[in-house]
Amino acid sequence: MQKNIDNLILAALKEDMPSEDISTNSVIRKYTRGRVSLICKQDGVIAGLQVFEKVFMLLDGTTRCRFTVKDGDRVSKGQTLGEVEGDIRVILSGERTALNYLQRMSGIATHTRKMADLLKGSRIRLLDTRKTTPNNRIFEKYAVKVGGGYNHRFSLSDGVMLKDNHIAAAGGVKKAVEMAREYASFVHRIEVEVENFEMLEEALEAGADIIMLDNMSPGDMKKAVSMIAGRALIECSGNLTEENIPDLINLGVDFISSGALTYSSSILDLSLKNLERI
Repeated sequence: MQKNIDNLILAALKEDMPSEDISTNSVIRKYTRGRVSLICKQDGVIAGLQVFEKVFMLLDGTTRCRFTVKDGDRVSKGQTLGEVEGDIRVILSGERTALNYLQRMSGIATHTRKMADLLKGSRIRLLDTRKTTPNNRIFEKYAVKVGGGYNHRFSLSDGVMLKDNHIAAAGGVKKAVEMAREYASFVHRIEVEVENFEMLEEALEAGADIIMLDNMSPGDMKKAVSMIAGRALIECSGNLTEENIPDLINLGVDFISSGALTYSSSILDLSLKNLERI
């Protein structure tokens, strides 16, 4: 990851351990070295190993994690993915926070890989959205990339996307695009979300660079692609699932975006087991 994640992880540790780990401090009164194994409990794609390791490193820089896999690898139930070695107090205190990150990120990567595999052989890119857990966007969007997806805007500062409420606030599609062209830098492309053919015609006349077809049926999307006729890049979004994505491959869209990649992914079940003193 390119951005500094330390402060976010420290906040998570503070949430879980406001003052001390009473349970651990009750049974381990002094430095005791040990190791524990990272075990996979279901098939999936692993993501977030560096975040997992960073949790323990922030508690004690002498902690060492040794992995037998890397981010993006497929893992299977019962597989040992590595081990953590260091002060047992650190291992016990950091265990839940470290696993929370790794399980969540691996679940997103696993879900994304399943969806991305459905698009193999096509030129369509699978995108995430901003429907992420507050203060965890960097982790969740990284997991999407590990799973084979691509990141849409990271934040509201990254690009112009004119959605229904922006259009209503501006007084129409044409006016919204005109105002965006006037305000935004020339390096920013302008994307417009459309829900019907009338809005699509306005967006094309206004010269939108990217058009998002929101919650359209495959039949309507096919007609919309024909209307656009190469004048803009095309993104489709809304209620996309593993079942209906194959129906979109030959429609001629450039991007498929899915908020479900981040907000509906189940965790990948992982565990730290077999703790031993050394």
